[in-house]
Formats: sequence, C-alpha cells, structure tokens
Amino acid sequence: MAGNATSGNANDEPTARPSLNNRRKAALRLEIARHAVDLFTAQGVATTKGEQIAHAAGISTRTLWRHFPTKESCVRPLLAAGLEAATEQLRDWPPNVGLLRFFVNSCESATLPQAEPAVLNLIRMTHTEPALRVVWLQAHDDALPVLCRLLADRSGLSSDNLRIKVHAATLNGALRAAAEDFAQRYATDNSAGTEELTACLHTALHTATEGLPY
Repeated sequence: MAGNATSGNANDEPTARPSLNNRRKAALRLEIARHAVDLFTAQGVATTKGEQIAHAAGISTRTLWRHFPTKESCVRPLLAAGLEAATEQLRDWPPNVGLLRFFVNSCESATLPQAEPAVLNLIRMTHTEPALRVVWLQAHDDALPVLCRLLADRSGLSSDNLRIKVHAATLNGALRAAAEDFAQRYATDNSAGTEELTACLHTALHTATEGLPY
C-alpha cells in the first residue's frame, strides 16, 4: 500500500480538499442556518421573513436567495452536517467490528461531533413545523445513496442490490429516530451529552439489528 501511494497512480491520490471559495461558502451557509434557527425558535417559522434571516447573517436578501430557495431550506446545512459526520465515520469502520459496537465506540471516544443546541432545537421543531419536517426528511433521503455505497463496498454487493437498499434505509431510519428521541427527551436538560446520546443511538441501532419480530 505504501509503495502504491508514492507511485503516482491517480487512483491512489487522496481526495482533494475543497477550495477556499467552497469552504467560505459552506461556512456562510452554516452561519445563515444558525441565524435561521435562532429566529424560528424565537418567533416561529410563519412570522420569520427571509429578510430577517439575511439581516441577522449580515448579508443581502438577494445573497440569501442565491444560497437557499426558501426560508425553511436555510436550516438544511445544520441538518445535513450530522448525517455527513456519521457517514464519514463509517468510512473508518473496521472490518472486524459490528455496526452497533462501532457507533457506540465512536460516541464514547467522542469521534462523533456533539450536537449543538441549535441543531437540537431544530430537530424538535421538525415535529411541529411541516416545512421543516420536509427539509429534515430530505436530508436523510439524500444520505441514502451514500449509505448504500458504503454498505455495498463493505459487503461486495452492488449498491443497487435490494438487501443493501433495505439495510441502508434501516440504518438511516435508526439514526433519524435516535436523533429525534434524544432531541425530544432532553429538550429541557442542558446537561445531557455523550452518555445520553450514546444510549439513544444504542437502543435505535440494537432494535434495527434485531429485525422485524412480527
């Protein structure tokens, strides 16, 4: 492997780091998302205007709409960040470690990022705000092809294989259920952290691995 890495083979080159422009764009989108959540939390989604989000973020309304088609979609970067972190973790999933143990170990070793309060507030709002629910579900739907490819690579099957699709959907659903359960259960407990999140994740993934008992 070491020899291949220095041989100049294009297939062995590391993935290129995002350009400075793309990193700045991603940082701006996250900043907009946080301001949107703050406003949605304080005054509700219906009464929040795109102009208010833009003003809070220090940008023009025109710039806001270049990045997001609707005010509700402004929160998408925060919702997608956690899923992207989870899928990135799976790239380092050792072949001799089960999925449940891998995720629990990741939580306990703090290699999974801790959910920030804005994200938890946002996930809670997805239960009462249909437009935000759509964004939340879309983020998970977009993660499905990534999970399919990761599981396919691990199993040697095609990502179009039905079993792979079902396994990816099951994992996706378990991650969503765990995040929602944690956000709702500890809505007023600011001390809840890694231990509580690990417990929610363990229960969700353990249930998923049990299969359907009906």
